[in-house]
Amino acid sequence: MHQQSPSYLRDLDACVAEIIARVGKRIALGIPLGIGKPNPLVNALYRRAKADPTLRLEILTAITLEKPQGSSELEKRFLKPLVERLFGNYLDLDYADDSRAGRLPANVSVAEFFFQPGRFTHVVAQQQNYISSNYTHAARDLMENGLNVLAQMVAAREVDGEPRLSFGSNPEITLDLLPMLEDARRRGQPVVTVAQVNRAMPFMYNDAMIPPSTFDLVLDHPEYDFQLFGAPNLSVKNADYLIGLQASALVRDGGTLQIGIGGLGDAIVHFCRLRHQQNPLYRQLLTDAGALERHGELIGRIGGIEPFDRGLYGASEMFVEGFLHLYQAGILKRAVYDDLTLQRLLNEGAIGERVDERSLQTLLARGAIRSELGEECVEWLKARGILNSKVRFEQGDLRVGEAVRVPADLARPESYAAVIAHGLGERLEGGVVLHGGFFLGPAAFYDALRALPEAESRKICMTTVRKINHLYGNEDLAVLQRRDARFINTTMMVTLMGAAVSDGLESGVVISGVGGQYNFVAMAHELPEARSILLLRSTRESGRKPSSNIVWSYGHITIPRHLRDIVITEYGIADLRGRSDKEVIIALLNIADSRFQPALLEAAKRENKLPRDYQIPPRYRNNTPERVRDWAEPHKRRGLLPDFPLGTDFTEEEIVLEKALSSLKRRLSSKIGWVTAAAKALAVGPTPPAAGRYLSRLQLERPSGLKERALRRLVVSELIAGGQV
Repeated sequence: MHQQSPSYLRDLDACVAEIIARVGKRIALGIPLGIGKPNPLVNALYRRAKADPTLRLEILTAITLEKPQGSSELEKRFLKPLVERLFGNYLDLDYADDSRAGRLPANVSVAEFFFQPGRFTHVVAQQQNYISSNYTHAARDLMENGLNVLAQMVAAREVDGEPRLSFGSNPEITLDLLPMLEDARRRGQPVVTVAQVNRAMPFMYNDAMIPPSTFDLVLDHPEYDFQLFGAPNLSVKNADYLIGLQASALVRDGGTLQIGIGGLGDAIVHFCRLRHQQNPLYRQLLTDAGALERHGELIGRIGGIEPFDRGLYGASEMFVEGFLHLYQAGILKRAVYDDLTLQRLLNEGAIGERVDERSLQTLLARGAIRSELGEECVEWLKARGILNSKVRFEQGDLRVGEAVRVPADLARPESYAAVIAHGLGERLEGGVVLHGGFFLGPAAFYDALRALPEAESRKICMTTVRKINHLYGNEDLAVLQRRDARFINTTMMVTLMGAAVSDGLESGVVISGVGGQYNFVAMAHELPEARSILLLRSTRESGRKPSSNIVWSYGHITIPRHLRDIVITEYGIADLRGRSDKEVIIALLNIADSRFQPALLEAAKRENKLPRDYQIPPRYRNNTPERVRDWAEPHKRRGLLPDFPLGTDFTEEEIVLEKALSSLKRRLSSKIGWVTAAAKALAVGPTPPAAGRYLSRLQLERPSGLKERALRRLVVSELIAGGQV
């Protein structure tokens, strides 16, 4: 039977020994995705398994984070000081290094249901052991793999005089696993749950806060604290800005928002802030992009371009930094309540956030409360902020402050008058502006979360993924909370039939995982007035050769065609819901890159999906990178499209070098590009003085040997070509 008080440990090896003593030598270790992993404990268990071949260690997880290392000499020179500065004493996971190098011992395996995108494409063991699972099914599938040890990094503090732990970044699967593990324990299976305290983890309240007795073992020693993995913001490209601009106009004021990490999500946040804070500028950007001319009817019908007067509520499996920026900008402010009665009245406009006499009258009129108040009802009214803390129930009476005592019956004039005069609260309490499953972002994001006052932190509810990613369990409340939802995700490719490819290749190679994307797309088709929006960069580059991300067909899909909804590229918006195949194909052709439109059009005609005489209208045949550049450059010069709209950890030199090295890498990825780059490098004359600080950053200011001189010339050539020097 699960003990009521955990065993507190201060030594890693003692913790490992206790785990083995409780479950034996077959350990199926479940650890959270992202930053919630207790890295010191995981490494200690892995070391024990390497030293003892009779110990079987199966690691079950997702998003194993790795510090960037770089593959080329220039990348390594660029990244080494950057990684040292940004990641500090972040502790690498030893199993990740060995898995990548093919060094995992035979008694150790690692299975993940979601990869850090693109990081394990060529790692054979990871590809073979990948578990394809919806986020909402992850806990079930981990248990199916025999999970018997759950280990989690937690925050700790005293709350109301009692010791409390917090799942911090990762309650989303753990909250589902705990009751499953208790069921296994009751069936006589040996299981153990372990928390490792890390003082760097932000303490989150609400569903993420638990008593220490939730765990069997708590490992707590400052020696094992380490810096959280800080994922720096990446720059936002011109095409991403155009995609984000159009997406922001489909977000309805008073609605619900889900977004993900990366440049596309940052662009949406940037334009939502502009829409709210500098509305005339925002409208001008939309006009200049042609979005209002082409998609004005759709924007007016399901979105909007006005400021966010009512605000947004966030329901997102991933709590990205952008949500915090929306909160600070006064946009993320539509609070929802885990109370069906209150939420329904709020949605109807029968009551507001501010408490007044109408609030009480409405509750009485709608039968939410009776005029004769009992102790339980009084406590409910106080917890929701409708009555203030001075009101107490005493032996059938209401004490309002110290001086007033009246019968607990609002039908009595003196009681009603006393409550209205002295007993009402000011605003509803217990509201949440964001439900999130896990968080991941740059170091400044974690700093901001740690610095939030408790009252503000409580407006963010980190919770189980089942509460966010689907409707089952409390459907009536979820439907009310998630009104006018916009579930915005990215995808890699879209077929002309409207299917989306988001997680892998037709070869079977897994790029990332389905995660919660299918959940959100399916939910968008179930919720009234909800829409799924998939963001798609229209092309990708392989070497110097571009390819279309809108294709006729593909041998792998993540989202099937029957769930097609809205797709946005830098060239426009395709509204696919309820459309015929012909209409879907036409809409997607209109937002494809014009270099690939003829071939796509011919493919559709060849399969008799379009009339032989159909032609793409002239207004959609100018979908070119030059058009994107012509829109972006004037606005960039005005400072409206910054490279890093949410801020950056990079220095000025690093921002310039990142652009130059990325361009050089693309150039060197093809034979002709390599020859061109080499020729330009050889033609470089005296080094411009302005290049000095960039060369110094790469330790190439005084090259020694032929190799360093060649690298120096390549860098200087690229800096000149990019106009940086």
